[in-house]
Amino acid sequence: MTEKAPVNKILPFSVVDGPGSRSTLFLQGCNFHCAYCHNPETQQLCDNCGACVPGCPAGALSIVEGKVVWDDQRCALCDSCIKTCERHSSPRVRMMTPGEAYAKMRASIPFIRGITVSGGECTLYTGFLLELFRLAKNDGLSCLMDSNGSIDFGAHEQLVDISDGVMLDIKSWDPEIHQALTGCDNSIVRRNLVYLAGKNKITELRIVCLQGEVDAETAIEGIAATLTPEDLKNLHLKLIRFRRFGVRGRLADTASPGLDYMRGLAARAADAGIGHVLVV
Repeated sequence: MTEKAPVNKILPFSVVDGPGSRSTLFLQGCNFHCAYCHNPETQQLCDNCGACVPGCPAGALSIVEGKVVWDDQRCALCDSCIKTCERHSSPRVRMMTPGEAYAKMRASIPFIRGITVSGGECTLYTGFLLELFRLAKNDGLSCLMDSNGSIDFGAHEQLVDISDGVMLDIKSWDPEIHQALTGCDNSIVRRNLVYLAGKNKITELRIVCLQGEVDAETAIEGIAATLTPEDLKNLHLKLIRFRRFGVRGRLADTASPGLDYMRGLAARAADAGIGHVLVV
């Protein structure tokens, strides 16, 4: 039976979700609840409470048989619905098969070199990903996952092998800080770091940097102590400067870290042996 997954949106073209021009699929639902999440509306599945329906200025939302129905033809993409939702969800989600999703991504050929699946957390839907990647590989496209590393990749070897790599987030290194930041443990993330590096499947490692919330310095040191010198030499580390845009909750009005701090982190990573460091 073909597995369906909740699709939040599909970008026909993106140059920030992996190397080259790519089509990017965003799946709905995440098991982390990061305090700095810039798209928190992708965290939860809609529970059809209907709170978003009255406030839709375009009349694109309605209740049909107890469920919120979204009319994409009437929708103005004003985001009133996701701003209204207190559950960090969105009514603008479609349940799609891999074939249905890929048909929309495939329309971008020959202007893309691959596809990337993000979220939410895309690896919550491993069966969907495996079938989607098989379709893309038939057309010669590369396939990447954008992941928080919360599933055991070692238990999904077929998926890892068919993919071209993982853009892996390191939210924090210290378990207590990680728990406070995301609401989840990070022991599996550390194991995945070693496993994926051993299979040469880390396309990019990323740390969102914010003093007082993220132990970026400890994370850099932990990565350097965990991976082999050869893995570090080939590693692409992206240090992402926290920005408040889209963030809700306690960090919504928090300022971005200074550029001097970011440059200091980059120098620290280079001194630790990480071969490719980018500050954005």
